[in-house]
Amino acid sequence: MSESLYPEKPVLIVDDEPMALKSYEMAFLSSGVNNVIACADSREVEGILEHTEVELVLLDLIMPYLSGVELLKLIIEHHPHIPVIMVTGVNEVDSAVECMRCGAVDYILKPVKTDSFISRIEKAMEFGELRRENQRLHKTLMNDSPLPPPAAFDPVITADNGMLAIFNYCEAIAGSRQPVLITGETGVGKELFARAIHDLSGCSGEFVGVNIAGFDDAMLSDTLFGHRKGAFTGAIENRNGMIEKASDGTLFLDEIGDMNIASQVKLLRLLQEREYTPLGMDSPRRSNARIVLATHHNLMELQKNSKFRKDLYYRIATHHIHIPPLRKRKDDIKLLVDHFLKAIALEQGKKTPSYHPELITLLKSYHFPGNVRELQCMMYDAVSNHQSKMLSMRVFLEHIKRNSGASAQVFEETGQGDDSDWSVNLENLPTIRQATDSLVREALRRADSNQSVAAKILGITPQALSARIKKNSDLNSF
Repeated sequence: MSESLYPEKPVLIVDDEPMALKSYEMAFLSSGVNNVIACADSREVEGILEHTEVELVLLDLIMPYLSGVELLKLIIEHHPHIPVIMVTGVNEVDSAVECMRCGAVDYILKPVKTDSFISRIEKAMEFGELRRENQRLHKTLMNDSPLPPPAAFDPVITADNGMLAIFNYCEAIAGSRQPVLITGETGVGKELFARAIHDLSGCSGEFVGVNIAGFDDAMLSDTLFGHRKGAFTGAIENRNGMIEKASDGTLFLDEIGDMNIASQVKLLRLLQEREYTPLGMDSPRRSNARIVLATHHNLMELQKNSKFRKDLYYRIATHHIHIPPLRKRKDDIKLLVDHFLKAIALEQGKKTPSYHPELITLLKSYHFPGNVRELQCMMYDAVSNHQSKMLSMRVFLEHIKRNSGASAQVFEETGQGDDSDWSVNLENLPTIRQATDSLVREALRRADSNQSVAAKILGITPQALSARIKKNSDLNSF
């Protein structure tokens, strides 16, 4: 198996001293940077940049033919997206100021210390990456007529404008090597977005997903980092971890909100230094895997309770995608129902059933705590029990009754008393009639004034609901 290159695009080193070039290359290799182009003649730089995409240029200040400052100006003029670091043995404030004014991202004095040198190189590469990403985002946001979503988003069924905006954002950041944090409630499809980002990134490696909920520190370390033979009792052979498997690809860590503090420290080192140490080894390994993380937890709340490190949060939230719950995009429900009906019927070898239009109204009245995954389960249950031409609503009604407390949801979702006729407190309890009328009003609102569906939500007959509405003129507005 050939060694993977890091970074994906080479670092160009320009210095007229062969020994200096050799020392730079050795420093890079010792830190896992193995994709390097060495150039001893400053006149060759323009030709290299014309034919090769580079990640970074490391430029000596004093050279024959073309000086470092002259080359810097040419690179900034013709290749402004490439970060340039100047290296020199001359400790002069004026030359440093001039280089920074001309567009260099850093200025390093010789002799350089390897640890500090590599750290500044990686920061410069991150700067270049963020600059390119900013250009992509600007292009996306300025496009008044966005293109249709790429095929990578085909598994996400939606026509919601907010979701389409997320597609655009994902496409813009897909090429970045920075971490991506995906948040959203259980069942909204966080892994689908992680896979889409991987597919759009152009990474040659695999997409490797790991759900780390319930992992203790030892289990997580072994799963992610791997181990060497004899590292612990039962380690009878070497085992590569998921990070190794995701080399040149994407490592997706799901449910990071459940990660303990000890594991968070190791993850932070992996993200900051791109290094990890398999169990039983003394020397660290380099990782070039793109890391995407997801959680349904509120990480800000976990920070307040000292259950999630602040430094880790700000490291993983370089790119943040929040997927809205299904109840916030109810117009997608019909699209999802049609999609699941066809897919499940095909899977079960049945003819795709039809359904009454009231089914969509009923589903729109439900708050879907389990989001798209819950709707999919409901569709599986309904199609599996389907026998007639028309899909029965019984399965959906029973599911909704089992999973929702009508009165609790009314006050949870309507703002508690601001828009209702009364407030629930110990000093001012509503009468039975007031409570009943309020529930009827809420059912009609959720059913979009469809009395048949509202009756199903309330568990009464349409005739009983009609009689209740006739008795109270305030309900006639629905």
